[in-house]
Amino acid sequence: MVYILPFLSINLEQVLLILRSLVLTVVGATILYGLLFYTMRTLFRQLERDIALVTLNVSAYPALIVFMLISLKVTFDNLKLELEGVDRFLIACIIVTATYWLLRFFNLVVIYYLKEYAEQTEIMWDNVLIPLLEGVIPILIFLSGVALILQCSFGVDLTGIWVTLGGASLIAGFATKDILANFFSGLALLVDTPFEFGDVLRLESGNLGVLKKIGLRVTEVYLFESHTIAYIPNSKLQQENILNLSRPIAPVYFSIPVLFLSNCNTEAAQRTMEEILRAHPDTLGSIDTKLKCLERYFKWEDDEKNFHAKKENGRARLLAENEVNLKLEEIEYTLEALVVTLQFAEKGGLSQDDINTVKQEYQDILTLIGLEVIVLQSSKNKGIFYRGRRSPRLIQFKETNSPDSLISLIREWYRIWQKDPDLVAEDQYVLPETWEHRIELLKRRARRLLQQILNPDRLETRLDDYVKDLVRWLRTQFKQARSQWQEPDVRMEPNVYGSSAIYLKFTLNYYVDNIKLEDCERGERVNSEIYREITRHLQLYITQQPIS
Repeated sequence: MVYILPFLSINLEQVLLILRSLVLTVVGATILYGLLFYTMRTLFRQLERDIALVTLNVSAYPALIVFMLISLKVTFDNLKLELEGVDRFLIACIIVTATYWLLRFFNLVVIYYLKEYAEQTEIMWDNVLIPLLEGVIPILIFLSGVALILQCSFGVDLTGIWVTLGGASLIAGFATKDILANFFSGLALLVDTPFEFGDVLRLESGNLGVLKKIGLRVTEVYLFESHTIAYIPNSKLQQENILNLSRPIAPVYFSIPVLFLSNCNTEAAQRTMEEILRAHPDTLGSIDTKLKCLERYFKWEDDEKNFHAKKENGRARLLAENEVNLKLEEIEYTLEALVVTLQFAEKGGLSQDDINTVKQEYQDILTLIGLEVIVLQSSKNKGIFYRGRRSPRLIQFKETNSPDSLISLIREWYRIWQKDPDLVAEDQYVLPETWEHRIELLKRRARRLLQQILNPDRLETRLDDYVKDLVRWLRTQFKQARSQWQEPDVRMEPNVYGSSAIYLKFTLNYYVDNIKLEDCERGERVNSEIYREITRHLQLYITQQPIS
């Protein structure tokens, strides 16, 4: 036996085997390169979402490198060469490559789509939990890679280190139990959250504030009364009974007691107070009734803010909101008609004619919303809606800017609202931010439903359920229509008050349109203005005693 490389103990036969393995490795790497960078990339570019393409771009070169390193390791293992240094080096390179791939995959794919998902589902992970994962997980991946290299390539026994770290963690856990309690309470508040950023809360102490941030240890609440930030430990916040005044609706409920002399005309007093409640531009109630009552009340000449301008703005705002409500009712009606069409067609299975009918009905609904389909990429795509066998790859919407579409009507409504004389500077951002976010969510839901309609093969028996979900979302989360239970109400209580005189107690119940406006003091202002108007009209009947 002739040794070609005596210092490596490699003979001619082994050299030929190494060369053959290297050739096979190069051929395999070339095939893999073509598969990853040409075949799979071409296929993934046709997909609607880019997650597959981004994953491929992140994984392609690491996959090639790992393939070549594993091929070399297998070659040396088959030759049974005593090359411990080379073998350890190859293992270390494989671990380094895999660690690098995990880090890039986590940052570019996992974190990116977690943030996208958080925005679509209106959850708060993108503000606290996702940055936490973004900071902690890469460190854990890096430390795990270093530990594997030390153990697999250098033979370092890490058992003692793990035991030491476990004991230290136990001691640290006892020493920081309060911090850990706040930490896990913060995670619980983020995952199963009863709050949303900007929600108005009434704490157990009675303080009224707006939620600013849920941190890992404390929650920040802006207190209106003292204009300060309260930092509440998460574990304490989780144990408190907190009233969320912004859920499930933005309007805030008020109940005002008013005392009258017992000999007053109770029917006239009650009717006048009901009309005053309905006449105020900022209370909820039937829009038609409010417009009728608006002229008869709140004719103040000594008002610094000119209540006449307030009433004019209120009238324009009510008319604009009424147009929005009518358009929403029309959209909901057409969606319910689409449900009937789907339920009838699903009984015998959706034929191509049924699918085309559903597509056309849904196109009419998109027109009412103010959306137009501008891109449906497919090799056989003809017209706006695809009629061939293959499914379209990409869907995009363009706003039609039609003045009678839902999106245009909503924007016209909140722009009129922005001219309300009572609004503060911050409200000029609150209103458009709120409604533009809802419009964007509506676009996403409409696009998702269109994708399901265009790809009905596996979902044809559930399409009606998806349409019902959109109707339910429009009614409960997009904009709630004015309901009967929101109407102002005046009730005479059976109690009597006073020792020498008898008084009657009336309770005024009503909703103010949006609690978040005017630094959340909108309700208090409306409350004061209503009481002032009641005093002007019923001052002969109302008592001079303080209202409790």
